[in-house]
Amino acid sequence: MSTTFQLDTATSRANPTPQPTRRLTVPAIRARKAGGATAQPLVMLTSYTARQAQLLDAHCDMLLVGDSLGQVIYGLPSTLAVTLEMMIAHGAAVVRGSYHALVIVDMPFGSYEASTAQAFASASRIMAETGCAAVKLEGGAAMAETIAFLSSRGIPVMAHVGLTPQAVNVLGGYGARGRSEAEHDKIIADGKAVADAGAFAVVAEGVLEPIAVALTEALEVPVIGIGASARCDGQVLVTEDMLGMFERVPRFVKRYENLAEVIHQAAAAYAGDVRARAFPTPDQTYQPKV
Repeated sequence: MSTTFQLDTATSRANPTPQPTRRLTVPAIRARKAGGATAQPLVMLTSYTARQAQLLDAHCDMLLVGDSLGQVIYGLPSTLAVTLEMMIAHGAAVVRGSYHALVIVDMPFGSYEASTAQAFASASRIMAETGCAAVKLEGGAAMAETIAFLSSRGIPVMAHVGLTPQAVNVLGGYGARGRSEAEHDKIIADGKAVADAGAFAVVAEGVLEPIAVALTEALEVPVIGIGASARCDGQVLVTEDMLGMFERVPRFVKRYENLAEVIHQAAAAYAGDVRARAFPTPDQTYQPKV
């Protein structure tokens, strides 16, 4: 297990049951793309808690502790207010809850842009305090120097191009990117720049499908799509979106369940039992020994 954090099996219901498996590594993920193609697409989902990680771990190649937790967990209007401390706390929980998947932690806005030294300080702290295997940062060519700096110092980096939520104020919203020829060319150039700088994989978010396909074909490293194309080397979604926890989701999300309704019905049933004094029953209470 790639972390020094442990949960007490005698007291914590969140403790994962050890499985006879080795955690995937950055080289293993990178090697899934060979000769410009990925035979078996890579599966990635977001995860923010130990229990969520337990449930997703067996099915995923990678678990991303995304700064999307700002909106999903904390109810913030964007990812911009997410702190390094938030990412570290949730990253450590996900590492504790998983055994198989490669865990990647997002670097939050303001923790890496100022300089390569700032980026290294933030990334090394994330890795040391969570036990994760890699970090993810947003930006294309402008971040190439930072990616090269981190990679050469033992910190694996996943890059993120196209729609970059941390730059929402510059982009003017969350619309799809690449509608102009200049933007199309920039996304391809950004992808090549971060791959050449040492990124082991690249997330392409919210880009027109022809761009996603061209980027996937152009890069030797895996391209993970989100709102991109099924022809990418892998896919990632925000787990809560995929599970139907929210009424509003991006167009590119496929809902595989409606957990919001399941929770609503369960809470309603519980409330009804409590108000009718039908819960707890003798099965859920402690009686004197005769």
